[in-house]
Amino acid sequence: MNAEQHAMKHAAAPHISLAAYLGSAGLVLAMLAGIVEALAGPGSRMGWWYFRTGFTIFTWAGIGGAAAAVISLIGAIGARPAGHRGAFYSALAGVVIGLLIAAIPWAWMRTAERVPKIHDITTDTANPPQFEAILPLRKDASNSSAYGGQAIAAQQQAAYPDIKPVVLPIAAATAFDRALIAARNMGWRIVSTDPAAGRIEATATTFWFGFTDDIVVRITPAPGGSRIDMRSESRVGLSDMGTNAARIRKLMHKLEMASIIDPKWNG
Repeated sequence: MNAEQHAMKHAAAPHISLAAYLGSAGLVLAMLAGIVEALAGPGSRMGWWYFRTGFTIFTWAGIGGAAAAVISLIGAIGARPAGHRGAFYSALAGVVIGLLIAAIPWAWMRTAERVPKIHDITTDTANPPQFEAILPLRKDASNSSAYGGQAIAAQQQAAYPDIKPVVLPIAAATAFDRALIAARNMGWRIVSTDPAAGRIEATATTFWFGFTDDIVVRITPAPGGSRIDMRSESRVGLSDMGTNAARIRKLMHKLEMASIIDPKWNG
């Protein structure tokens, strides 16, 4: 090795060391941000902190993921020209993981911007199904069980024009049985059933943060069969991020399509 090569080697060493450090630091930060982000919801669900605190943790974890991606990218740029493959791939992993961690809160924020800040969705905004058996379970809920009226109805109709009652070409008693089976298959906890009144009341728990939403399904006779209405309301939070509308769509679509495809469908 001549003197010039020797000097270049020693000059590159600090460069490689810094790149390796940045790559490793970015990867570690990305992994820590991922752990924190993953715990934000379960921590709220298990009562470790209030759900709004969980949202704050979730948001800052996403910021941490973005920072990790930037740090790792700098490390990757520094490591690649120097030929330090281990540092480069470590930094590349930090970029990918960091971006994934940052993307989840970003997607949530995008959803929050698109959907209205409402948490009570129904197929019948003029005469929404009313909660009865569930009311004692809502005694600590921050959201009222009373429907918000035309202001809420207008926002729902603008955002979710497809949320409408479903009319099935079957008797109300049969529709009630099918709706009950479908509700159980969707994982709802059935609180009360009243076949004579055509009423099903249930609760559903969201996956990550464990929010409890209350549901009432109303089945009434209609010309040519039966009409199914549904209402789904969150107990806490101003916006439901579209969860209640999605839940109503799922049940209605399941009942409607199954009735068309298989009249003898049993859930």
